[in-house]
Amino acid sequence: MIDLRQKTAVVTGVTDNMGFAWAIAKALAAANAEVVLSSHPRVVPIVRRFLQGETHAQSRALPNGQGELAPVSLIGCDVAYDTKEDIPPDVLQQKGYRDCADPSVAGLAQQMQQEGRSVDILIHAVAFSPEIQKSHLQVSRSAYLTAMTVSSYSLVSLCRTLLPLMQDRQAAVVGLSYLAAQRAIPSYGGGMASAKSALECDARMLSWEMGQQGHRVNLISAGPYLSRAARAIGSMQQWIEAVADRSPLRRPINAQEVANATLFLCSSLASGVTGEVLHVDAGFHAMGS
Repeated sequence: MIDLRQKTAVVTGVTDNMGFAWAIAKALAAANAEVVLSSHPRVVPIVRRFLQGETHAQSRALPNGQGELAPVSLIGCDVAYDTKEDIPPDVLQQKGYRDCADPSVAGLAQQMQQEGRSVDILIHAVAFSPEIQKSHLQVSRSAYLTAMTVSSYSLVSLCRTLLPLMQDRQAAVVGLSYLAAQRAIPSYGGGMASAKSALECDARMLSWEMGQQGHRVNLISAGPYLSRAARAIGSMQQWIEAVADRSPLRRPINAQEVANATLFLCSSLASGVTGEVLHVDAGFHAMGS
């Protein structure tokens, strides 16, 4: 029903073959978009194995029998750094970084430009705190600022840096948030709740800034989901069970539901939707307790 032919989608934050970013990339590819994957430099080899290994072929299968995920490019990018000059020399010598000509946000844009690609769709699926298991009271200043830099400010940086490649494209930007941006969820620590709150503010501000050129910026507030990355949050399984028990739909969500909602927001069906936070959480956000 949705055809994104002749559109290029950049999907950031791909770390495994079962998370939201992976499902979104497959949904966009099934809708005929050219997909560029962007992963942290250290996980690029892992993502490449998921894309090439026979044992992972099933995870590459696109919805509705549309083939399998085959991105036109896989680019290493650490969104914590705007330019290569911002990256400390010792970091540039680390595994993964050494294999990237420029593993910064500017490097991502430069490689896209060198490949002759415009940007019609930008998916922000990046979130990280080095102290995710620490409570909000115990998180260090350093970890808090890292969470804000990687999980929130990176949306601003990506939009600004990729904006020239969106010229005349009426691009769609979609990011991933969580209910902790609006409500106190004590076990969502490491500064991540603050980062998600900032992300929602940033998306609203960017919807105004980028709307001047016809670009749209929206977020999806997804329910808890047990991806490989989310396993670092020790209470994730309990959150999933709480959603299943207390949401109007009486069940948890799945990654495909988030991907479908993203596909809608990236399509012309959502041409009048911007600055929005769409909840895909089985209705859990609507409950009082």
